[in-house]
Amino acid sequence: MLRLSGGSGPLPDPRPQYAAYPQPPIGAGHWSVEYEPRPSAVREARAQVRRQLEGWGLADRAELVDTAELLVSELATNALLHCASSFRLTLNAAHGVLRCEVTDSGRRVPQVLQAGGAESGRGMFLVNALARRWSCHQDGAGKTVWFELGTCGGDGCERREAFDRRVV
Repeated sequence: MLRLSGGSGPLPDPRPQYAAYPQPPIGAGHWSVEYEPRPSAVREARAQVRRQLEGWGLADRAELVDTAELLVSELATNALLHCASSFRLTLNAAHGVLRCEVTDSGRRVPQVLQAGGAESGRGMFLVNALARRWSCHQDGAGKTVWFELGTCGGDGCERREAFDRRVV
């Protein structure tokens, strides 16, 4: 045990303990790419989400991968339909959470509509129903819409958390 010179107590353990937070798989972290405003961009983004999550060791969580693909597809489609501009997809995995963000040049805030018989308008309904939490914030001249999914299999990791969904 180390003691400070002239001190009466031991120094804190220099090796922090992170057991309270589930750690991401080896190789997990941050990934981001920009897509041009073309119809194939949504398909490319969806495929890249799958590849990235597989690369981060999350392929065994098929429901997570499928849900992330679906919700990213919805946000990317919204960016193309409502902004007709390029969009940036960003993925972050850490501490049992996958955060997916889509940034575009639009200022229109997404709305959650009831899932009815209409051909469109259900994207944010799906995000609201399947994500642990989500929100939208103004980002310079545009906005970023994001959602989070749990990545760990531990008790309580997949529970949906209450979250204020007002635009920040």
